[in-house]
Amino acid sequence: MIPDGAAAIRISIVEDDELTRHVLEDLIRSTAPLTLLAAYGDSESAIVGLTRDRPDVVLMDINLPTESGVECVRRLKPLLPKTQFLMLTICGESDKIFSALAAGATGYLLKTARRKDLIAGIRQIHAGGSPMSGEIARKVVRSFGEAEEAAHNTDSLSAREQEVLGLLAQGFLYKEIAVTLQLQVPTVSTYVRRIYEKLQVHSRGQAAAKYFDSRPDRTAQLP
Repeated sequence: MIPDGAAAIRISIVEDDELTRHVLEDLIRSTAPLTLLAAYGDSESAIVGLTRDRPDVVLMDINLPTESGVECVRRLKPLLPKTQFLMLTICGESDKIFSALAAGATGYLLKTARRKDLIAGIRQIHAGGSPMSGEIARKVVRSFGEAEEAAHNTDSLSAREQEVLGLLAQGFLYKEIAVTLQLQVPTVSTYVRRIYEKLQVHSRGQAAAKYFDSRPDRTAQLP
């Protein structure tokens, strides 16, 4: 139920598939208080039109010709900071999800979403929410878990990096590691920097903690 006098939500559509675009247009036109401003079939015309019309919400296809919906959002968001971009796609690849969100999108729904869910998503994003289809939300949560696991997993290190980390964790100085592994000190420094980056740590102590945490018995002691 929409309350009487509810403020209109001004919508623009960017979708290259003509049939899908018409379906979205009909849906917006038939749903109060949504108001359709314009619909575009490519990013070039969309950038010009959206900058002029300044809609409240944009339904943005992620797979546009010549320039993707992600790039379109990336160019438009600085020009339209108050406009909310709701990405629509037939796929749910994690890389596209995060690219779209990083570009400035605040919602991400599959085109297979039910009409009522799409309308609910528009209202939610206009009210300050971040609607996501259940499948996409699960991918986001799963990817965070995978990133956390990778950050704690020393298996991502090469054999030589494992050797450097082991000596580092046991308190060896860089020059001592260099002598032990027959390396130059600058080379050891490079290995340590790479280890820190892969393990997402910032100190010898943090690196050592992850080294000992990764050992099966976890009983290693510093000499």
